Amino acid sequence: MPFTPVETPKCPKCGKSVYAAEERVAGGYKFHKTCFKCGMCNKALDSTNCTEHDKELFCKNCHARKYGPKGYGFGGGAGCLSMDTGSHLQTDGSEVRNGARLEPRVIAKAPEGQGCPRCGGYVYAAEQMLARGRGYHRRCFKCLLCNRTLDSTMHCDGPDKEIYCRECFKCGNCAKGLDSISCCEGPDRNIYCKVCYAKKFGPKGYGYGQGGGALQSDCFANGDMAPKTTVIDTSIIKAPPGQGCPRCGGVVFAAEQVLSKGREWHRKCFKCKDCTKTLDSIIACDGPDKDVYCKTCYGKKWGPHGFGFACGSGFLQTDGLTEDEISAQRPFYNPDTTSIKAPEGQGCPRCGGMVFAAEQQLAKGTMWHKKCFNCAECHRPLDSMLACDGPDKEIHCKACYGKLFGPKGFGYGHTPTLVSTSGESTVAFPEGRPFNGPKSQNGCPRCGFAVYAAEQMISKSRIWHKRCFHCADCRKSLDSTNLNDGPDGDIYCRSCYGRNFGPKGVGYGLGAGTLTMA
Repeated sequence: MPFTPVETPKCPKCGKSVYAAEERVAGGYKFHKTCFKCGMCNKALDSTNCTEHDKELFCKNCHARKYGPKGYGFGGGAGCLSMDTGSHLQTDGSEVRNGARLEPRVIAKAPEGQGCPRCGGYVYAAEQMLARGRGYHRRCFKCLLCNRTLDSTMHCDGPDKEIYCRECFKCGNCAKGLDSISCCEGPDRNIYCKVCYAKKFGPKGYGYGQGGGALQSDCFANGDMAPKTTVIDTSIIKAPPGQGCPRCGGVVFAAEQVLSKGREWHRKCFKCKDCTKTLDSIIACDGPDKDVYCKTCYGKKWGPHGFGFACGSGFLQTDGLTEDEISAQRPFYNPDTTSIKAPEGQGCPRCGGMVFAAEQQLAKGTMWHKKCFNCAECHRPLDSMLACDGPDKEIHCKACYGKLFGPKGFGYGHTPTLVSTSGESTVAFPEGRPFNGPKSQNGCPRCGFAVYAAEQMISKSRIWHKRCFHCADCRKSLDSTNLNDGPDGDIYCRSCYGRNFGPKGVGYGLGAGTLTMA
């Protein structure tokens, strides 16, 4: 049996379905709440003042005007008859709002370019809508294509100085929705998005946006539309010695110059000397040979040599290479900065020359030249983050500082203790105790010396030195997460505590939980 929808009553006024939530009943007919008005004066009605006549609703006054008795002289005062038939209330196509009839009026024309762009009439402040600085009448502020009423949040200004809704304001090629910012007007008077405009009317070629500022056009694919490019050799216009581009020697003009250490380069010449990678002010590195390199080539050519760097150790292992062989691979340029001598103890610690504010670098209260502020061993340029002040009153990079003054041995970074390869002790205090100082009854339980706040470690209300806070058996350094207090008053790691004070025997549990007598 086919599905048959439930029939709903129709409103006599508009002819649409009436549902229970919005129905009003009069004369056996059901009306919408919005249609329940007087057919002549448009007054809202209710069940107390409505009158139905041939499926039309009237208020009592209008029903009496149209269908009541006509004449004069009947009674006196309010009960007298009149000849009013309500003809002045009949709908004649004019607009009615809130019971008030708005008669059509003639709009006063404004001077050219000063009135409403749609109708040309004067626009007053109470009814104006603005778009691109032009005032529209509220009733004229509609989409040009679909005649949809607009407001300031949903209108789009077209390049033809007209207004559109968002649904009609689309790209003429891909039908993508546009706004006033992303639209472009083509030579064919149509609107396009920026991508379609560039495809249809932009320059032809490929490679644009792939790192180069010029299009590479295939002359066979594009024919005569391929742009003609001319390569200008800027090295033809030679500059005086020492004033032009360091790479080609040509004159560098302001539109193409790139600066590096006060020298001017052509933009096309500002490339890595080794790999010819295009550089900028962020990734360019100035080498000691007065040329520019990318960071990778600079590290290969001028960086530290060897193996093992960043593999857990703080220094490079140059197996089979002497210091003279390593230094010979790094040309070092040391300009003479001693021409202007400074008073004794006031100049640069490296060269003794006067240090001015524009080139000074500070390290432990001493002022260095920027070109002298490099590692004393490998001559690597340093800054305030990389410089390490050595006990020899020189500055070193971290790698050379670790090689010269750091702990000796191997295993550093894997265990807290170094294993010596030369037979020398790797720690200043082999027993972990100071040689002198006041002893105290409330001092460290291991060495007996006083414990100060800067080095104390707390365990079961006892205070230890940080260097004494280790396992009593294996001397493994401890902290608050792996500490175990033994019944003998000492501290142990978890393994040693279980071996000394844990349960002993065999057969306890299964698998990994089995006890052994080891």
